[in-house]
Amino acid sequence: QVQLVESGGGLVQAGGSLRLSCAASGRTFSSYVLGWFRQAPGKEREFVTAITRYGDIIDVTDSVKGRFTISRDNAKSALYLQMNSLKPEDTAVYYCAAGQRWSKSIDDYAYWGQGTQVTVSS
Repeated sequence: QVQLVESGGGLVQAGGSLRLSCAASGRTFSSYVLGWFRQAPGKEREFVTAITRYGDIIDVTDSVKGRFTISRDNAKSALYLQMNSLKPEDTAVYYCAAGQRWSKSIDDYAYWGQGTQVTVSS
């Protein structure tokens, strides 16, 4: 089992950057596939990007390609999301999640953080 806590969200102007972090507890952190999802007001939670146990990036949703980068540090039990060139449409609550296999479906991730709010002003 793993517990996840996100941080690093906030208010930023369009074109700015933020780095989200997800701290994990649990000795099996390195065995999980990790993902970032987001949920904008009135919309369903959507996949953003995910990374394998070994640090290979699984996929990146088209709307953030070239702007967002996922990474992990298994020694620190940490997951990161570097977000550059932010746009107002990136405004959402961002969640980190852990699962046993790579997937873009929220149903395949058993563990979730509480989310961190990212607001991008125009």
